Amino acid sequence: MKNTTSLNIKVIAGSTREGRFSDKAAVWIADEIKKQNGISVEVLDLRDYEMPFFNEPVSPSFKQEPFKNEAVTRFTKKIAEGDAFIMITPEYNHGTSGVLKNALDWVYQEWNNKPVAFVSYGGVGGARAVEQLRLNAVELQMAPIRVAVHIPGEQYFQVLFGKMDAKELFASLADQAKAMITQLLWWTRALKNARG
Repeated sequence: MKNTTSLNIKVIAGSTREGRFSDKAAVWIADEIKKQNGISVEVLDLRDYEMPFFNEPVSPSFKQEPFKNEAVTRFTKKIAEGDAFIMITPEYNHGTSGVLKNALDWVYQEWNNKPVAFVSYGGVGGARAVEQLRLNAVELQMAPIRVAVHIPGEQYFQVLFGKMDAKELFASLADQAKAMITQLLWWTRALKNARG
């Protein structure tokens, strides 16, 4: 029997730098997910959510009322809507970007009991950033899935410097993306059912 439950997937572009690559990767993976039936996909660009560095006296896991910062409120609402997430992360100094880590830190309950997948780029395909994010996700009571898309630095730099077309790069990653999406949707359905 086919599952017809509509799922809401949020793709988070985890870099705000000028000349970034995360926006391209976010649009690509969102388009790949849209090939599935019954899926709603939205890209959340952290440039649209100018959150200060987390500075509240109370951790999000203990907050009794929403934080008052307008960007945080909008971002938290979007996370609450999501049934699952794909985080697009660069690798900086063997870790994720500060802006993505900060976005994680502002939210808690809205992340809980939801799966997360990763598309990364950089040295060793951004694998060290993903390992860091998996640890963060577990602490947020998320379910990080095993399969990820890792884009080696030499490939994404070719796109940034105009030596390779982005479509060509993303076409070469289609099998990785399909495997990741398949696993993510399985966990999304299972956990949405459990939360319900």
